[in-house]
This record gives sequence, structure tokens and C-alpha cells, in this order.
Amino acid sequence: MKSDTIAAIATAMSPSGIGIIRLSGDEALEIIDKIYRSKNNKKKISQCDSHTIHYGYIYDGDEMIDEVMVLLMKAPNTYTKEDTIEIDCHGGVFVMKRILETVIKYGARPAEPGEFTKRAFLNGRIDLTQAESVIDVINSKNAFALKSSLSQLKGSVLIDVKKIRGNILHEIAFIETALDDPEHISLDGYNEQLLEVVNKERKEIKRLLDSSDNGRILKEGINTVILGKPNAGKSSLLNVLVGEERAIVTDIAGTTRDVLEEQINLHGISLNIMDTAGIRNTEDVVEKIGVSKAKEYANRADFIIYVIDSSTPLDESDFEIMEILADKKAVVLLNKSDLNVVTSKEDVEKHLDKTIIAISAKENTGITELEDTIKEMFFHGEVSFNDEVYITNIRQKNSLQDALLSLNLVVQSIEDDMPEDFYSIDLMSAYESLGKMIGESVEDDLVNEIFSKFCMGK
Repeated sequence: MKSDTIAAIATAMSPSGIGIIRLSGDEALEIIDKIYRSKNNKKKISQCDSHTIHYGYIYDGDEMIDEVMVLLMKAPNTYTKEDTIEIDCHGGVFVMKRILETVIKYGARPAEPGEFTKRAFLNGRIDLTQAESVIDVINSKNAFALKSSLSQLKGSVLIDVKKIRGNILHEIAFIETALDDPEHISLDGYNEQLLEVVNKERKEIKRLLDSSDNGRILKEGINTVILGKPNAGKSSLLNVLVGEERAIVTDIAGTTRDVLEEQINLHGISLNIMDTAGIRNTEDVVEKIGVSKAKEYANRADFIIYVIDSSTPLDESDFEIMEILADKKAVVLLNKSDLNVVTSKEDVEKHLDKTIIAISAKENTGITELEDTIKEMFFHGEVSFNDEVYITNIRQKNSLQDALLSLNLVVQSIEDDMPEDFYSIDLMSAYESLGKMIGESVEDDLVNEIFSKFCMGK
């Protein structure tokens, strides 16, 4: 089927050394022939070998627009599996727009967000998990998020899911064949065989699901909240971690009244750190709002850093904070260890079973131990990708959960000694859920929603 030709600026819309205008579709070669002229004006791009670069000029009629390099890529060995042209021009905003306008004038249409990648998916070059990983590569905030996205882009998730689907499909086919031809194919003893297969695939799906929490953290960062009483040193700690004076630090209790958010990179892992108002009973209306926000953010946090002023005794506000920490991943910092210590590690251990570290935000001591502890708590001391597959996408996670639920129903049916056609129904449901994950069975609206999050030139 003939596809229309799309075009878009693939680089940032800001002055730069180079700009790229991308074309893809059946008329891409015809369009470039109309607007490109070689130095001696004797060359037609369409007649050249694929995957070659050509120096020349872009013209709109008799008007020269820019000196360019044109990259020619003929179908099917392209990103979209369609004829593709990339025009490398000077990176001025105006000149990029003029070339795009010219390309559209001679037959292309403006691409929709993510339409190049959408075509790659629709034309079978990549599956839906690989397509989603493209935008994850672009939006990567740290080294490990990038590695995870590139792993998915290479098809790591696709390989695992296809293997599970293949094993499920084999069992569906066997059951259906046996039910159609009971004289030649017996299902005696099949329940035990199927249970073994289903349990194996459930284990594989659970492994992928177990990776989703780490996957989200790697992709989005660890949502970290700093809690403590006023003047405990929370803002000083934030400044130390960020490496600059981002929070106002004074000796006046209640200086921090709103939530201050910063992102830092810790051994390649992103921490989304929120410095909150000191938790205490107060009559100040504004400070009350800040305290309420602090508690709200703490309840949603992946990780809490609880800062205690070790030069003062514990009080009711400390015990209130400890209650918040009870079922959370948290670390306790005994700040101001450079002063006379009133609250010791042993004092805190009587009320709270968490890792406790003595630090001095003022003297910048104990910070390395804090960093190592965070890494240990979330990644068991080592962040390693090797061959491990991480699920970083909520849509993919939901599909896996649906598949697991269906396989659980198969197990229940086997235990209840239900007829074999019941097995087939739930196995097919699991098969289809996994198909939705990789895009083999997915609605157009969902596809459009996924690719709408992309930039125009991707």
C-alpha cells in the first residue's frame, strides 16, 4: 500500500551547528530530486546507491536556500522501512524552517509527533516495547536509565515475552487439537504437564514484574524526602548533596516553609530530593501548611532521609516522624556530630530500627557513607545490567499483571479439575495480554496515545 510522505525537523529548534530535516515515504526520492542540485547539477539522488551522502544545494525553484549534505536511504533498510532522506543543513532556525516548507511545498506533509517511529512499528521493524524505549532513550536522566532503554531498544523485553507467548501458544494448540481429535490424542496426565509449564511461565512473568520497581527508579529517579524537626540541618544537607547553596539556611526555626525540589546524580542513579518544612506543632498558618505538605510527600516517597539534631534531645516531634518511617525505606542521620552529642545512636535504636549514620552537614562528614548506604538499600550494593531485563513502563507492567492473573486462573482450574477447554480460554487470555504488551494485538487509540508523546522528528 502506498504511504504518503512525511517530513519534520529532527533537531532542536534553536541555533546550532547543524540542522536535520527528515523525510520518509514513497515520494521521498521524487521530492528530493525536485529540490536538490549537485555542484555540477548532473546528479539525481534517486539514481544513486542507497546509504550514501551527497554534497549540494537545496533550491525552491530558482532560489537557493542552503548548502547541504543529503543522506539517501532506500527501503527497506531504513528506520521506517520506507525510502528515507535526511537533509543536513546549517543549524539556523529560519533556514531549517525554509527547507521544511520547501519539502512540504513539493509533496510531503508535516509529520505528526512520533510518526517516524510509529511507521517503524507499523511496518514491523520494531515492536511496541522497542518503540517506547526510543522515547525513554531520549528522556534518560542517568547512565543506568540509558542502558536500560538501549537494552529494550535492542529487543531484550521482546525476546523474553515472545518466548513466554510461544510456550503458551504451544499448550493452547495441543489442547485444541486433543479436543478436536480425542481418538488419537489423549489428555490423560496432561494436567500435571500443563501445571509445570504454567508455573514456569508464571515465574518468568513474576521476574519481569519484580524488575518494574527498580526499572521505574532507574528511569525516573528515587523520590527522596528529607524530614526532621526545624533547625535539624535538612536544608544544609540538601545544599551539601546538590553541591551549591540552593536552600536558605538560618538559625531561625521554621525558615523552610515550602517543599524545595532538586535532582542529583548519585553513582549514576537519580535522586529526586525534596527538602521539607520542619515537623513540629506550630500556630503559624503558613508553617502549618508546610508541615502538612511534608507529611504528604513523605507518605508518597520511595525513600526518606530523617535528619536529627544530635545536639538536642528527642521529643514528641521526633516520635511523630518515627511513626511515619516505620514501614518506609529510610535512613537516619545524626547531624551536627561536630557538636556536643546529646542524642546518640543507641537513643534512636530504642525507638526505630533503621540504618543510622553520624554526619555533619557543616563539616561535610559522613556524606560518602550516606551515598553508599542509599546505593546498597536500593540496588544491593551493585547496579549491574549485564543481561537483566528491566520493565520501566506502566503499560507494559499492566499487561504482565493481566497475563499473570490469567495464568493464575489456569492453575486454579487445574486444581479444581475443570474441563480442559477452561484451560484454553485462560491461556489464550494470557497470550493476548502479552500480545498487547509488544503490540501484536493493540487498539489504534492506544498506539496513537503512545506516539503522541514523541517529538515531531522522531
